Amino acid sequence: MDVSRLPFDSEAMLAGLRRWVECESPTWDTPAVNRMLDIASGELATMGAKVDRIAGRMGRGDCVRARFGAGDGPGLLVMAHLDTVHPIGTLAQLPFRREGEKCYGPGICDMKGGTYAAFEAIRQLLAAGALPMPLTVLLTPDEEIGSPSSRALIEAESAKAHHVLVPEPARGDGGVVSGRYAIARFDLVATGTPSHAGSRLKDGRSAIAEMARQTLAIEAMTTDDCTFSVGVIHGGQWVNCVATTCTGEALSMAKRQADLDRGVSAMLALAGSPGGASFAVTRGVTRPVWEPSEATLHMVDTARGIAAEMGYALTHQSAGGGSDGNFSGAMGIPTLDGLGVRGDGVHTLGEYIVVDSLAQSARLIAGLLDAYR
Repeated sequence: MDVSRLPFDSEAMLAGLRRWVECESPTWDTPAVNRMLDIASGELATMGAKVDRIAGRMGRGDCVRARFGAGDGPGLLVMAHLDTVHPIGTLAQLPFRREGEKCYGPGICDMKGGTYAAFEAIRQLLAAGALPMPLTVLLTPDEEIGSPSSRALIEAESAKAHHVLVPEPARGDGGVVSGRYAIARFDLVATGTPSHAGSRLKDGRSAIAEMARQTLAIEAMTTDDCTFSVGVIHGGQWVNCVATTCTGEALSMAKRQADLDRGVSAMLALAGSPGGASFAVTRGVTRPVWEPSEATLHMVDTARGIAAEMGYALTHQSAGGGSDGNFSGAMGIPTLDGLGVRGDGVHTLGEYIVVDSLAQSARLIAGLLDAYR
C-alpha cells in the first residue's frame, strides 16, 4: 500500500509516548520494568493482538509476546526492549520536557521512542486493513545488561521469522543499522589481605589498589580492532581498613569475531601482582558479531526506496553498541536495526529525541512491514 497516505502525526505520538517515558523502567528494578510491560501489553491487546506474558527468569522482568494473525508459518518479527539504564528517580533530573524540536526524558531515545513508533506503525496499518499477518512483537526486559534472561526466547522467536525489524535508535543522520560489532562482558574480582590502615598498613594488600592497576592495564589493551573499558567498580567497606575485596565489570567490543576472541583470551589471562592481591576474570554475557548478509542488504535497499519516497536519502552501517539484533542477525535471519527515532545523549542525563523523527520512523517501519508481508 501507499504508506505516504497513512496519517502519522509526531505531536500526537509524542503525547502518547509521554506515559511510557514517565514510567521509569531500569533493568535492575523488576517491578518497574513489569509496570512498563503492563502498559505496552495493554496497548497491544487493545490493537487486537493475542498477548502472552512470559514469566521473567534470573530475577529479571517478564517478556511479552504479541501475535497478530493466525497460522504457524514464518512471519515478521518486531523486537524491542523496554528496560533502560536510568534508575528510578531520574525523572527529577531529566523530566519529560519539550524544547523546540527536541524532547527529553529517560529512555526516550533508547528505545521507548522507536518502540512507540513501531506500535503506531502497526496501529495505522491495522486501521487501513493492511497489517501483514502473521506478525509477532517481542518485548524484553534486560537488553541493557546483554539480554541474559531473554536470549533463548529472542533466538526461538527469530528462528520462526522470515524478517526481523528492530526499532533501536537511528544513526545521527537517520540511517539504519545493517550489522553490529561483537561484545563481551567480564566480571572482575580482586582479593587482597586485610589490615588496619592506620597501625598496620604495610601488612595489608589492597584489593582496591589491585583493581586500579588492572583497570589501567585493561584499558591500555584497546586497539582500533578491539576496545576495552571498565565501567563498574565496587570496593571497600571501612576507610580505616585495607580493602579485602574489590569487584568490577568490563566490556570489550570488536568489529570481527576473531578480534573479540583474542580480546577474551587476553582478559582471561590477567592475574594479580606477585606478592600482592589476587585478581580473577570470568566471562559474562557475550553478543556475537552480526555481519550484514545479502538478504539484510536487500532489506536496506527496500528501506532506501521507502525513504526516497518520503524525501530523504537513507544510509546504513555496521555499528557498535549491541542490540538484540546481534542474535537474529548472527543466526542468518534477515534483520534491519536502527529503525527507531533520531536523537542523542543516550544513557546520559541529556537523552533526547528529535520529535519529527517519530512520524518518520513510524512511516519507515510501516513501509517495511508492508513490503515484507
